Amino acid sequence: MELFEAIHTRQSVSKVRPEPVPRAVIEKLLEAAVQAPNHHKVRPWRFIVLTDEARERLGEAFGAGLLRRHPLAPPEAVAAERAKPLRAPVLIAVGVDKPNGPKVIEIENVCGAAAAAENLLLAAHAMGLGAMWRTGDAAFEPGVKAMLGLATDQHLIGFVYLGYPLAELPPPNRPGAEDRTVWME
Repeated sequence: MELFEAIHTRQSVSKVRPEPVPRAVIEKLLEAAVQAPNHHKVRPWRFIVLTDEARERLGEAFGAGLLRRHPLAPPEAVAAERAKPLRAPVLIAVGVDKPNGPKVIEIENVCGAAAAAENLLLAAHAMGLGAMWRTGDAAFEPGVKAMLGLATDQHLIGFVYLGYPLAELPPPNRPGAEDRTVWME
């Protein structure tokens, strides 16, 4: 798929088939992700790939986080929260390293990790996969971060849900850049 076609046709795919995505395909996506720009070449992204039972463990952490935030949450809400990681056969959590030197600025690390996540989404689309970047309250939960091996003060900028699309989606209809662009000469 040509680059501009991928950029203009990529869209979030929320419904994917349950069949597994081969590890070699995931590795290829991650190799594309890490081509993202990052200031001082610190490579601030952390990818945690969850498949199989790891998604269930993440679901338990999601449910525990919901109960921490809302101790009186009804059982069906907790069950729905636990089921979220099961919506796709692969989840890739995207964490961000804290600055590790005097010249490294936190927002640049966050932007670098976000650029890597976008590379991942574009590569998935180009390879015929469906993907969706989700964040939500769970991304701020200390227990979720701990389960993923991240420090409490590390950013977790989201979860990329990944799988083979359940159905073909119509092309996206997005506005152009005109109303968000100022030209200065």
